[in-house]
Amino acid sequence: MEVLREKVEEEEEAEREEAAEWAEWARMEKMMRPVEVRKEEITLKQETLRDLEKKLSEIQITVSAELPAFTKDTIDISKLPISYKTNTPKEEHLLQVADNFSRQYSHLCPDRVPLFLHPLNECEVPKFVSTTLRPTLMPYPELYNWDSCAQFVSDFLTMVPLPDPLKPPSHLYSSTTVLKYQKGNCFDFSTLLCSMLIGSGYDAYCVNGYGSLDLCHMDLTREVCPLTVKPKETIKKEEKVLPKKYTIKPPRDLCSRFEQEQEVKKQQEIRAQEKKRLREEEERLMEAEKAKPDALHGLRVHSWVLVLSGKREVPENFFIDPFTGHSYSTQDEHFLGIESLWNHKNYWINMQDCWNCCKDLIFDLGDPVRWEYMLLGTDKSQLSLTEEDDSGINDEDDVENLGKEDEDKSFDMPHSWVEQIEISPEGTNILEIKEWYQNREDMLELKHINKTTDLKTDYFKPGHPQALRVHSYKSMQPEMDRVIEFYETARVDGLMKREETPRTMTEYYQGRPDFLSYRHASFGPRVKKLTLSSAESNPRPIVKITERFFRNPAKPAEEDVAERVFLVAEERIQLRYHCREDHITASKREFLRRTEVDSKGNKIIMTPDMCISFEVEPMEHTKKLLYQYEAMMHLKREEKLSRHQVLEILKLREEEEAAHTLTISIYDTKRNEKSKEYREAMERMMHEEHLRQVETQLDYLAPFLAQLPPGEKLTCWQAVRLKDECLSDFKQRLINKANLIQARFEKETQELQKKQQWYQENQVTLTPEDEDLYLSYCSQAMFRIRILEQRLNRHKELAPLKYLALEEKLYKDPRLGELQKIFA
Repeated sequence: MEVLREKVEEEEEAEREEAAEWAEWARMEKMMRPVEVRKEEITLKQETLRDLEKKLSEIQITVSAELPAFTKDTIDISKLPISYKTNTPKEEHLLQVADNFSRQYSHLCPDRVPLFLHPLNECEVPKFVSTTLRPTLMPYPELYNWDSCAQFVSDFLTMVPLPDPLKPPSHLYSSTTVLKYQKGNCFDFSTLLCSMLIGSGYDAYCVNGYGSLDLCHMDLTREVCPLTVKPKETIKKEEKVLPKKYTIKPPRDLCSRFEQEQEVKKQQEIRAQEKKRLREEEERLMEAEKAKPDALHGLRVHSWVLVLSGKREVPENFFIDPFTGHSYSTQDEHFLGIESLWNHKNYWINMQDCWNCCKDLIFDLGDPVRWEYMLLGTDKSQLSLTEEDDSGINDEDDVENLGKEDEDKSFDMPHSWVEQIEISPEGTNILEIKEWYQNREDMLELKHINKTTDLKTDYFKPGHPQALRVHSYKSMQPEMDRVIEFYETARVDGLMKREETPRTMTEYYQGRPDFLSYRHASFGPRVKKLTLSSAESNPRPIVKITERFFRNPAKPAEEDVAERVFLVAEERIQLRYHCREDHITASKREFLRRTEVDSKGNKIIMTPDMCISFEVEPMEHTKKLLYQYEAMMHLKREEKLSRHQVLEILKLREEEEAAHTLTISIYDTKRNEKSKEYREAMERMMHEEHLRQVETQLDYLAPFLAQLPPGEKLTCWQAVRLKDECLSDFKQRLINKANLIQARFEKETQELQKKQQWYQENQVTLTPEDEDLYLSYCSQAMFRIRILEQRLNRHKELAPLKYLALEEKLYKDPRLGELQKIFA
């Protein structure tokens, strides 16, 4: 049986490949035919134009994307039970019944797709789809209702698209495997969700049908964000307090009722205008985000769950999309058709027409005319025959055939081969949260929150004022553990990374002109004060600052500082220089920081005991006291600068998180106030300019009146001559415009013919890129030719009307009053 099935599949695959090759050859032959353009006429052949546009529209660029894989090769089947790897005799009998049912169905309905009855499981064993369902009641109250079960399946599993979007998968894995690896396709999602719903008491079924592109790809970009939907507020009725017998009467309300009514009307009008604006904005966004036509519309296979009314107080039938966990009406336009459905007891085939999607389907599974069942149940009626069918069949044969069919269909469904579905409590806990942002002024792009460690990581796009790239922290409060990474090329100081703890701060640098590579600051305990003070007014005292430098090749090693240590509490500065290549030790120097003045106010001069040095070669370089004094003053300034740069970035991030604002594009005219004001001002100026042009419209008689003496009254002969000259000039301008359009049209036509002739001569040696360029050129040329044709036809239609309109204006012009006397 398996060998025969594989042979039939190979023959069908070969036929499909041959048909595809013939279709591709015919398409290329049609594309190589030149488009015929008639020189003697203005219009092109419309059939040729439509054919070229159709061929160009069929050219699509497929973009390959890496999708998550979930195949049998990634599944460990060594520890699976025996029921996953073999079939019981009852299961084998069920497979034979299913094959017999499939053959009868294919014979009666040859134009329909094969049934999805017994796909292979993860152990390459065929299993009937109804036995793959394992009804399970979860021991968690949160997973008792359908909405929580659907949301759990949607959140816990990762979507894997079908290998072929036009047919069901060849494998259907058990729900235990799907839960273990946390991924699956739409059929795996539906099987798990249906098992949970049946276990919770719902009348649920897995559906094999067809869905829209958005439904199959879990595309929710055109759906309303659930976070923006505000829950309905329950208004509590205030209990009226019974008036007491002895109470003071409230003062009279002296407010005008008319003013109150006018204020209420005003507020209602404002709310109505706001609702109208929001509705128009929503319609505009819906139009802009309208889905493009799908070439495979109605052919994409999808699986979802059907819940029938009756059990668990379900009032009406509805669908559940397992990818998103959302419920839909059976009339929803995303669900385009149903081939079959099943539960843990039986399998049904839809015999109703789906020309109107699923809107007209009747889900009465006991009706054998609309739903053909596989196994005979006690609560399902038999498939009745019409009188025409009954008249052509022998009664004895009919009874015998019905008896055999009933014998096959009265087979009891075996128990599920899937192990008990178990979900650990950890599966219901949130481990991490990812939040994506756009258009933020602080350039925050992604926030990753680890709920286990409570570690938060912010990711920034380039453009932050401090060039932040990654910020990892547990709290925005100061004196906490955090790691900050920067875009070092965007910073002047070359800071790459900063690590902070409650008592230390470490910074790493690169590409600095002073060759600084490392800075480490140690903090002491904050001094307690009697008065309440903030962290900013009472900063942590800095005890020690250590700085390290890269080697500066422009300096000698004995003058190039390798490490600099500021012992702030001890008022000492230690220097260690780079080691020469031919030495094993490096020079060192230590400065003792003392006050610059004594108790009497006299300036202290640098003394030798204020600088302790260790020179590797003392005879080569001897530093004077002046040099040591200048070096110490420079180190003091560097110490102040280092202490100042310690707490800058953390303060900025606190301000950004407290008042985060969004950046608005200059092209977003609806939200950008400055752009909106500028646009309105420009529109107002253009409107005023248009009004001025209308008022000061050009005089069509001015060029002809300039030939006559000014102020002279026109005679009858002069008026007729001016009219004729004006109309003749206008007629010539209309003809010139038509000739110009005609010349451009002929030029575009000739260039297109030359290009087509070149293609015919060189089509054998052309590369795919050259063919794409040729098709693009043909499309653009045909577009220009069509536009020129439309302009010429419109010009021909409007030219006589414009001529008559000008003639009428001339007759009514008061300056040509003599014409009115002639035709009076």
